[in-house]
Amino acid sequence: DSSWFSLQLASLEYTLLGGAIAVTGLALTIYSALGHRKIGSNVEPWKPTTAIISSGVYGYTRNPIYLGMAAFQTGLAIAGDSLGALVTLALSVMIIQSYVIAREERYLEAKFGSEYTDYKARVRRWI
Repeated sequence: DSSWFSLQLASLEYTLLGGAIAVTGLALTIYSALGHRKIGSNVEPWKPTTAIISSGVYGYTRNPIYLGMAAFQTGLAIAGDSLGALVTLALSVMIIQSYVIAREERYLEAKFGSEYTDYKARVRRWI
């Protein structure tokens, strides 16, 4: 029985599944952020981007940090048996997709031109 905002853990199976998804999402977020740091680029979306990263996980998704954050919240929602967390996740993803990513993509196209549009043609936005 799913609750809206649950503070209790779900069944053992859901807790383990949710925990695994959350840990994977957190690892993806950290790994992706470290990729920015490794090449000297800014992780913070409000700071200038200095390079297009197209290797590693960025060869599979253009937004691995947002994807990792979404996976983390999905895992917490499953582990906590929380429909409310899934609803807020869906709203968050819609806002990030419509406003944040759309703005970032316009900026990257203007700054990097064909380097970014070629990357965008090869690699999916999410997965």
